Amino acid sequence: MNDPFDNLLDRLARSTRSPRGRYSAENSWKILEERVFLKAHRRRRLYRWLGGAAAAVLLFVAGWTAYEALRPVPTQTFSTLAEVRSLTLPDGTEVTLNRYSSLTCPERFRRDRRDVSLQGEACFRVSKDARRPFTVEAGGMEVRVLGTHFNVEAYPADTEARTTLLEGSVAVSAGGGKERLILRPNEAAVYNRRTGSLRQEACPAAGDEIAWSQGVFLFRRQTLQEIARQLSNAFRTPVRIESAQLAAYRLTATFGSNESLTEILDVLQEAGRFGYRDEGGTIVISPRQTE
Repeated sequence: MNDPFDNLLDRLARSTRSPRGRYSAENSWKILEERVFLKAHRRRRLYRWLGGAAAAVLLFVAGWTAYEALRPVPTQTFSTLAEVRSLTLPDGTEVTLNRYSSLTCPERFRRDRRDVSLQGEACFRVSKDARRPFTVEAGGMEVRVLGTHFNVEAYPADTEARTTLLEGSVAVSAGGGKERLILRPNEAAVYNRRTGSLRQEACPAAGDEIAWSQGVFLFRRQTLQEIARQLSNAFRTPVRIESAQLAAYRLTATFGSNESLTEILDVLQEAGRFGYRDEGGTIVISPRQTE
């Protein structure tokens, strides 16, 4: 079998034959060089075009990614007054907002993160997404999760902010990340905004922490000081206890969310043997005078 190169020369020779049936080797070589050069030139032009196109695509992708990462995303704020509100975030996360609370989040979450900020109290059921952690900033705490069920309480007037875990796992940090705790179900992280300390607590009845989301005030052997704090946030009314001994008194009671502050206090004062009065919009609780 002839070599392909010899066949090419033979075809070139036939194409350059003179009227007398002769051909010129010099002309054949010239034609061969032109054809080989033309093919190589076209190939180089194709490679350059493909390389340029690939570079343009990479540049476009990099530019679009940077644009998406840097361009501001419009935010939205959900707020409550004297009611409990349920809502669903853009990623499918379910949130229940307690009274006088607000949650701010983007109209759409970014590709690599889901950040929200909370004032007040909210119960979260986070939609699972391993690629995008869900972060709640609340009262100096940062709660970071992938998908889980937890409660965050961080009213502006409170000294402490609290995260209670019901399902899954969360990382709670404070002080710019200097302190960090990993919570398991039925545990709570408490951040003291005055001292900057972060501590971990056992919370055997974690479900009680979200009774409010079902429209119930549930006080299970809680101090009057803690009950007063919760009522103050729920009704946006300052409550002050005049006696330290009375503030430490523990009570158990359950009320519906449709009951007023005075109706609740009327029941509690009988069980706690205290009296209360309204002083310019502030509820003052004091020991009952003995007869």
